Amino acid sequence: MRLRNFCEVFEPEAIRWPALGEAERTRLVGLPFWQEAVSTESRTSGKVMAAAQLEPDAELRKVIELQGFEEKRHARLLAALTSHYRIPIQTPPPHVPRSLENEFLLAGFGECFDSFFAFGLIDIARSSGIFTPELVQIFEPVVQEEARHILFFVNWVKYRRAQLPWWKRPLFRLRCGYLILKQVASRVGTAKAFNEADTRSADNFTMTSAQDLGSNLTLHDLLGRCLAENDRRMALYDPRLVRPRLVPTLARLFYRILPANI
Repeated sequence: MRLRNFCEVFEPEAIRWPALGEAERTRLVGLPFWQEAVSTESRTSGKVMAAAQLEPDAELRKVIELQGFEEKRHARLLAALTSHYRIPIQTPPPHVPRSLENEFLLAGFGECFDSFFAFGLIDIARSSGIFTPELVQIFEPVVQEEARHILFFVNWVKYRRAQLPWWKRPLFRLRCGYLILKQVASRVGTAKAFNEADTRSADNFTMTSAQDLGSNLTLHDLLGRCLAENDRRMALYDPRLVRPRLVPTLARLFYRILPANI
């Protein structure tokens, strides 16, 4: 896999969006998560760009700034799509981070959840045929960028911990644990929401979208898709790098204990 495939260059405002039939456009407009998706990407890009200034290593700082740029580009892509297909959204206000490192950590752990489910959702969208392949393909580099983001994030967390004096490392672990629990707590209703079409949240819109894509998959099937896609996407990178483990481990546990019809 060439490096250029990992760092796709595209300008959201220059994309030629495929023409959609009325039924397909109605289905696209009816998806309820557009506002939350744009807002989430905009907030995340602000958190990442701000946190980059805390990184003393110049090369790592450039990588974090690139990630922030890509998150902003994701928001621009969603804004271009909603504008082209006349999906009403409001432009979110600029996010002003309060605690730079904590917000970067919280955003990173949140992306580990959201990206894992995005892997499965784009596979569902691709295989179900409910949207034109050209439209699905536009979002392929976005999803792969998210895979690269979370891979970098978990390795950065390990590096950040290793740079601390030994007596500060337990506190850093506790802080990370607390932030992870906050993300878990915001998603504890996801399994229930999967079967309740009227339940939506800014924190779990990627995790509750399978039914909105017109899929009749069970939660068990969705987890299986996400696990397979996570393994496939992560296999593209250097095996020496630490992989995100928490979300795949939890998903694998639920996949094993859930009945296939749930």
